[in-house]
Amino acid sequence: MSDPGTVVRSADLETLLSVLDLEQIGDDTYRGRHPNESGSRTFGGQLVAQALVAADRTVDGDRPIHAINAHFIRGGNVKAPIEYRVERHRDGRAFANRQVTAYQDGNVVFSMFAAFQDGAGGLEHGVDMPDVPAPEDCLSFDDHIVGYEEKLPHFVEALHPMQMRYANPPTWVLKDSEQRLPHNRVWIRTDGDLPDTPWVHSAALAYASDTTVLDSILTTHGLSWGLDRIVAATVNHSIWFHRPFRFDEWALYATESPVASGSRGLGRGHFFDRTGEVIATVVQEGVIRHFPPRR
Repeated sequence: MSDPGTVVRSADLETLLSVLDLEQIGDDTYRGRHPNESGSRTFGGQLVAQALVAADRTVDGDRPIHAINAHFIRGGNVKAPIEYRVERHRDGRAFANRQVTAYQDGNVVFSMFAAFQDGAGGLEHGVDMPDVPAPEDCLSFDDHIVGYEEKLPHFVEALHPMQMRYANPPTWVLKDSEQRLPHNRVWIRTDGDLPDTPWVHSAALAYASDTTVLDSILTTHGLSWGLDRIVAATVNHSIWFHRPFRFDEWALYATESPVASGSRGLGRGHFFDRTGEVIATVVQEGVIRHFPPRR
């Protein structure tokens, strides 16, 4: 964080925060827009983060998000806004449950269940954080993309609201060095300061959770985004939020792929804060199709 009273943010982070500032257009109905730096379809992390914001807007009291389960139904049109409709399924003393459905042109593109819970004490344990170098000792995305700008233009031209420091080489570097790796370790934080409001940090983590979670599917097989003929699409995405955190501070995103079968692959992982506490757990399933070159 910067000095008190001073807010420092990159232009891309400002863009993300503006994209997360949904417009209310009716009772429990919100409109979200796309950033100018969009690919051919809506980024999954954007859908998850915007839906989380829409759900949070309908929850009263101090009940932060604790779990989401999302399903991607159609590829979003980046030239059109998205309408998020929230259904209030339960408002109990401790828990609140919401369903968010995203529409474009009258079609459902995305659906998500979200659960909120007030904080309560109880049993605590967690897994150990992997032994990796500190973020200050790791190479950044910008370092790793040098020399690959023409091969990976979609990565270069994408919105970059996050700082990323790789504790292991990314897919394209591993591919060129003919290495395989069954896991991925990357430090992530927003590229600048965030407000103190908890939902902003949860939405930023949700956005970032879709960045590298499927990478281990490819690196297990010595493949890379952009360098191999890969068609990928997210099918479903779940996040469990375990404890309060700030996402403008470094978090280690440690992921792996336990299985790939039937043209689908599973990625799972944890976000750890710098003290080694697990702050969130992610599981994502994606359609992964590889078309090797003909011999």
